[in-house]
Amino acid sequence: MVLIGGLLTRHEEPVPLKSISVSVSICEFVAGVSSTLNYENQEKVSVEAFFVFPMDEDSAVYTFEAVVDGKRILAEIQDRFMATAMYENALTQGYQAFMLEEDMYSKDVFCCSVGYLAPGAKVALTLRYVQELPLEADGALRFVLPAVLNPRYQLSGSSGASCLNMKTPVVALSELPYTFSLVGSIHSQRGIEKIQSNSALNPIEFPGDDRTSAEISLADGHKFDRDVELLIYYKELHTPSVSVELGKSSSRPDTLMGAPSAMVCFYPHIPEAQPPITCGEFVFLMDRSGSMQGPLNNYDRSQLRIDAAKETLILLLKSLPLGCYFNVYGFGSTYESFFKKSVEYTQETMEEAVKRVKLMRANLGGTEILEPLQSIYSARPIPGHPRQLFLFTDGDVIDTYYVLREVQRNSIDHRCFSFGIGEGASTSLVKKIARLSGGTYEFITGKDRIQTKALRSLKRSLQPVVEDVSLSWNLPPGLSAKMLTQEQTVIFQGQRLILYAQLVGAMPPSEATGEVCLKYKFQGKNFENKVTFSLQPKFEVNLTVHRLGAKSFFQIKDMGFNDTPAKDKKDILQMSMESGVLSSHTSFIAINKDTNRAVQGPLVRRDIPRPMLLAATDSNMHSTKNRVNSQDFWSGSQKKDLAFKNTSHKKAKAHSPADKSKLDTHHSDFGETQLVQLISLQRADGSWNLNEGLAIVLERSLSDIEAALTIKEVDSSSWATVLAVLWLHTNHRDMKCEWELLERKAVTWIHTLEDSIVQELVGAAIAFLESSVEPDIFEL
Repeated sequence: MVLIGGLLTRHEEPVPLKSISVSVSICEFVAGVSSTLNYENQEKVSVEAFFVFPMDEDSAVYTFEAVVDGKRILAEIQDRFMATAMYENALTQGYQAFMLEEDMYSKDVFCCSVGYLAPGAKVALTLRYVQELPLEADGALRFVLPAVLNPRYQLSGSSGASCLNMKTPVVALSELPYTFSLVGSIHSQRGIEKIQSNSALNPIEFPGDDRTSAEISLADGHKFDRDVELLIYYKELHTPSVSVELGKSSSRPDTLMGAPSAMVCFYPHIPEAQPPITCGEFVFLMDRSGSMQGPLNNYDRSQLRIDAAKETLILLLKSLPLGCYFNVYGFGSTYESFFKKSVEYTQETMEEAVKRVKLMRANLGGTEILEPLQSIYSARPIPGHPRQLFLFTDGDVIDTYYVLREVQRNSIDHRCFSFGIGEGASTSLVKKIARLSGGTYEFITGKDRIQTKALRSLKRSLQPVVEDVSLSWNLPPGLSAKMLTQEQTVIFQGQRLILYAQLVGAMPPSEATGEVCLKYKFQGKNFENKVTFSLQPKFEVNLTVHRLGAKSFFQIKDMGFNDTPAKDKKDILQMSMESGVLSSHTSFIAINKDTNRAVQGPLVRRDIPRPMLLAATDSNMHSTKNRVNSQDFWSGSQKKDLAFKNTSHKKAKAHSPADKSKLDTHHSDFGETQLVQLISLQRADGSWNLNEGLAIVLERSLSDIEAALTIKEVDSSSWATVLAVLWLHTNHRDMKCEWELLERKAVTWIHTLEDSIVQELVGAAIAFLESSVEPDIFEL
C-alpha cells in the first residue's frame, strides 16, 4: 500500500473519518455515553461515507446530532422506511443528510451514513445512549465500550439488507486511519473502592476525600485490538433501591415520557441448596468455526479459544452428577453430535465424551447455530430431566433473529446458559438467547477464565428452581404501577434484578412513600424483599430511567425488523417515537437544508475501514469452501501442542525416571497444566484410580504412593481419591470455584466408607503430601 498525503485505505482512497472521542458518565450502576465521530473530506469530490460499528445490545440510543460549520442539527426519529426515503430523497436533491440505524439482523451492530460531505467539509456526529451495568460474581460493575466488530458469518442466500453486507474494508491495526480517545467520570454515594481496566489509563483522580467520585481517561495510543472495559468496585453494593424520575412537562401525563417512572433494584437472597439436584439433561453446544482458532484475548501468550473451550468442556463433564443425561454438539457450517441422542451419564459415556473432546478442532468453517438448535429441540424432552443447554460461541452470526425466534418457540422446554467468547462476540445473540429461555449469560474477554464462568452457570442449573415469583406494589390511592419489564419467573443465586415501571395517576404530597415487594418460594420456604421509597420524583435531564424503561420494553417486544408481529411493531413504533429511543423499526435522520445551494457534482462512496484482528480470519467470514483455511491454522498449533507434551515428558522424567512413557497414555495434548490432567483422570462417580497418571500429577513415584497406604481395609481407589482432593486444596485453593462440584462428588463417594476409616485415610494423606490443609474439608 502506498501512502499519499495521509492515511489511505487499501484502495488508496482517503478516509473521511478522522477521530472518535467518547465521554462516559457512570452514576451508581447506570452509564451514560456520548460518542462523537469527527469527519473531514479531504478529496476534491463530494463523498457519501458509511461506518459500521458495534454497540452493546442493552444500549438505549436516544440522541443523534450533527454539527456542521458550527451549526447544530438535531436528528429526529422516524419510521425506518420513512427515514430511508427521506435520506435518499435528500441526496437526490443534493442536500447533506445523516442517518443512524440498527442492523436489520443484529441489535448490537449500527450503521452511520453521512451523505454529501462536500470537499473540505468538516462534520461532527454525536450519538448518546444509556445502559445498565452488569454485575460480576466478585461484586464489580462492568462497563464495556465495544471497539471490536467481528466479521459476521454470511449465510448463503440471505438478504442483502444488513449493513454488514457493505463489505467494509479491513486494514491492519497499524494502518487504521482514525484515532480514539475516552474520558469518564464515576459517581456513587456508596463510595468507590477501586477501578480496573483492560486498557492503559492515565492516573485515576479522586476529587474528594470521601472517594464518592473519580475521573478517568484512556492513555494515548489506544489501538482497536480489544474492547475497552472498566471494572468498578463500590464499598456497598447489595442494598435494594428504588429511583423515581420525573417525566417531561411537555408530554401528556398519561404517556411514558409524561408520567414519572421508577427503577427498582433487588438483590434476592437465595441460599445455596445442598446437595445439588441429580437430574437433568445437559446439552453442550460448542462453536467449532474457524474463528475459534483465534486467541481468547489479545494479550501475550493467550490461550486459543478452542483450547479454552475444550478444557472447559472436560471440566463440565467431570462435574455432572450421576443419574443425569448429556450430549455434546459441535457446530460451524455443519454440525455433529457425540451421540445420536442424549445418553445417561456413566463412566463409559463420560470416557467416550472426554476422548472426543480432546480431538475437537476449530475446523467446521462458518458459524451456523440454527440447524443444531433445531436438531436439539426436535428431540423429545426426557421425563424428569429438565433440559439445560450450554452454548459457547464467539458470536459471529448474521441470522441472529432467526436463532432467537427458534429459542423463543422452545423456551418452555429448556433453559439456555450462553457464553460469548473473546472480543467482539455478539451481545445481541448471547444475551437474548439466555433471556428468552430463562437462563443466564456470560462474556469471556480480557483475562477472564471461561472455566470459572462456565462452572458458575452449571451450579445455577443444578440448583432447585425458584417458584411463585411475584411483584406487588403498595401505593397511595389513585396511583398505580404499570410494568415496563417482563414479569420475572426465574431468579438465580447472586443475581441482581432491575425492573422498570410507569407510575400512573395523581402523585401524592412530597412526604408520601410507596413500597414494592418481591416474593418467591425456594425449597418450600417463602421469601420476600421489601423496599420503601420516596414518591417525590427527581428531575434528570437525560430522562435515564424513562429511556432504560423503554429499552426494557423493546427487549420483550422487538424481535427484529422482519420478525416482530404486527401488533407489537405498532407498540414499538409508538414507544420509540415517544421516548426517542432507537429500535429496529426506527432510524435517526437529520437533513441540512440551510446551505446557500445544493451540493453539485458526482457523489462517491467511502466505506470506513475496520481493524483486522488475529481472530478475524477468512475462515469465519464466508461459507464452507473456507474450511481448508481453518484446517491450515492447526499446522502451527499442533506443533505447539507437541512441544507442551515433550516438555511434560521431561518434567516427568525428573520426578520419576521409571515413568518414561506414562504421558503417552495419560497426558492430554491441549491440557498442559497439572490441574487439567488431574481432572481428566477423575471417574464419573467422583473417584480416582491409583495409576501412573495420578502419580505424575502428585509428583511422586507410583511405588511410593502404594507403599504409603498401610490401611488394610481400604482399596487403592479410596486412597487415590483422598490424595486427589487433598492435592486440589493444597495447590489450587484459589480456583476452587472451578473444581468445587467435582470435588463434592469425590467427597460424597469417599463417605461411602466408615467415618473412622475416612479419618485414618485423611490423616495418612496429609502426612504423605506434607500438606497444611485441615481435615474438615472432608466434612469430618
